[in-house]
Amino acid sequence: FCTALRGSQTSRRRRGAARTGRRAVMAAIDRIADAFLAIDPDSGRIVDANPAAGALLGLQRDALLESNVARFLDGPDAEEWAAQIDAVTEGGEPTRFRATLRDGGGLHIPLDVQVTRHATRQRTLALVVARPADAAPA
Repeated sequence: FCTALRGSQTSRRRRGAARTGRRAVMAAIDRIADAFLAIDPDSGRIVDANPAAGALLGLQRDALLESNVARFLDGPDAEEWAAQIDAVTEGGEPTRFRATLRDGGGLHIPLDVQVTRHATRQRTLALVVARPADAAPA
């Protein structure tokens, strides 16, 4: 996942086109059934997402980009989500937890969530992989 982040990092702009390996990873992320989100932990902004995340939340993938993850959270879930992301980005240890997101139509979706820290020289991101809580593990 870390390889495929589609951000506009300065070093990537200097290198030009993405390498073949990066394109392969990006294509794989776009095809997985689990929702993938890369979140800026400081702002809560979604900086990358796969089509499965858009489908889960009832939006096009591009509509998710630059949205704040708080848009899809309610009350205690928002607090839990923020606490888990902060813990991962500060401590570096991946974590799993259950959370509920609200899709674009207001429907609540219980999820099993895994968060991993990804740090570069420019920024730190929380990489989130989520699947419906009733889905069997892959």
